[in-house]
Amino acid sequence: MKRTILLFLVALPLLAFTTVHKFYVSATNIEYNEKQRSLQIISHIFADDLEDLLQTRYSESLTLIKGNEHPAADEFIQKYFGDKFRITVNGGQRAVNYIGKEYDKDQLLVYLEVEDVEPIKSIGVENSILTDLFPEQKNVIKVEYGGKIKSLLLMRDSPGGTLKFSN
Repeated sequence: MKRTILLFLVALPLLAFTTVHKFYVSATNIEYNEKQRSLQIISHIFADDLEDLLQTRYSESLTLIKGNEHPAADEFIQKYFGDKFRITVNGGQRAVNYIGKEYDKDQLLVYLEVEDVEPIKSIGVENSILTDLFPEQKNVIKVEYGGKIKSLLLMRDSPGGTLKFSN
């Protein structure tokens, strides 16, 4: 399982340089910032896949083209992530704040944050981003905490998982 996750993490940057992709995968990095006591989250998603989904769910006229973006794009992305991405810390549901987004070639980087995070014994992630439109979508989660890196591979049939960290 770890080899599969590592393969996805290595392959994702290579996929960013293709104009047409056959893989439906996102990579989300979650890192604990000890100084700010927050989880800082960056989700890498293919912009065209997210655009297709947002058009299907919210507005056919929605575009995610840098420079010609739909005026409500941030609002729709925030709403969608609010519905499809959840975090629990030590068993308690936490609010995930949408910070913003940035374009990077054919990917969209979505920035999120969970504030006021106590020392982590366990972190649960539910990520069903894009699985409602693309059944073969895989969402790779990498969590860095206390010098340790752990990961999850989430799919439509298994959209959530929990990682344990011992203090």
